[in-house]
Amino acid sequence: MTELALQARGAVFDLWRRLWPGEQVWLASAAILTALLILDPAQARESAVFATANLVEVAPYLLLSIGLAAYAGATGADGLIARAFTGAPAAMILFAALAGGLSPFCSCGVIPLIAALLAMGVPLSAVMAFWLASPVMDPSMFVLTTGVLGAEFAVAKTLAAVGLGLFGGAAVHLLAGAGALSDPLREGVGTGGCGGARVRTRKEVVWRFWEDGERVAKFRKEGLRTTLFLAKWLFLAFVLESLMLAWIPAETVTAALGGTGLAPIATATLVGVPAYLNGYAALPLVGGLVEQGMAPGAGLAFLVAGGVTSLPAAIAVWALVRKPVFALYVGLALTGSFATGMLFQFWTML
Repeated sequence: MTELALQARGAVFDLWRRLWPGEQVWLASAAILTALLILDPAQARESAVFATANLVEVAPYLLLSIGLAAYAGATGADGLIARAFTGAPAAMILFAALAGGLSPFCSCGVIPLIAALLAMGVPLSAVMAFWLASPVMDPSMFVLTTGVLGAEFAVAKTLAAVGLGLFGGAAVHLLAGAGALSDPLREGVGTGGCGGARVRTRKEVVWRFWEDGERVAKFRKEGLRTTLFLAKWLFLAFVLESLMLAWIPAETVTAALGGTGLAPIATATLVGVPAYLNGYAALPLVGGLVEQGMAPGAGLAFLVAGGVTSLPAAIAVWALVRKPVFALYVGLALTGSFATGMLFQFWTML
């Protein structure tokens, strides 16, 4: 490579590093769609439509989460919310796991709430318990799971959600006690564990914040910042998911998840992460695989692992927290999903 080419490449890399992270993400999405437009125009259109439609679909959950977080910050209620997650570690983790198992948040919709809780100074152990349990099950999902896979499967999935939350919260609590996992949020995202002052310091709560210009400005700023942050990462994630769905045939997933024994459970746990569509679309897929002879434990492992660490959620989490916390999040999700799959398989064999 010539010296001029090296200088040009260096200039491009330097410009890329100087760009704000948000601009890098938008440019990455634009670059992928541009390349598709040149190589495969039909797929470019499908990916753009798929990403936009999915972003619109999760928008109500995202806006609700973002609005609640911005409202809590503007009114000063974030301290009250954070103190609700304080107390004895075991009680905190249990409360968070149960609340997560009953909450109506999907794996993407829970992200802004997680960011807000961490910024408030809520212990990572309680946040992780809520984080892992919330995307797996909610009331509407319970009803739909019962109709598609049966009541036994729905109850097992609910217990798996709470159990995964308890397992993750306990593991994080033990690691935190050893001095690890301090300040979990990435720089610039929030104050993370250092935000504990919001828990310790009681401030006046002004519920009618719109009567205070400064608080209104804070509400707008926080709401807009979080919305743009999530929109850029989720759009990129949905573009990548559209390519995965287009280039990985469903028959490949079916063949990988078929069979009985522990090996299909392990395979379903790993395949569930990239191949997972969404909680509602995955149910008929698992129902069809179970009818074709797939082990029920593998089906549960696929649903739990995919629900917690679906591709859009994983990319959003990667942008939100530091690398050790992300690695722990993925590790706990996979380990817990495999364990719940095995336990459910053993239960069905009794």
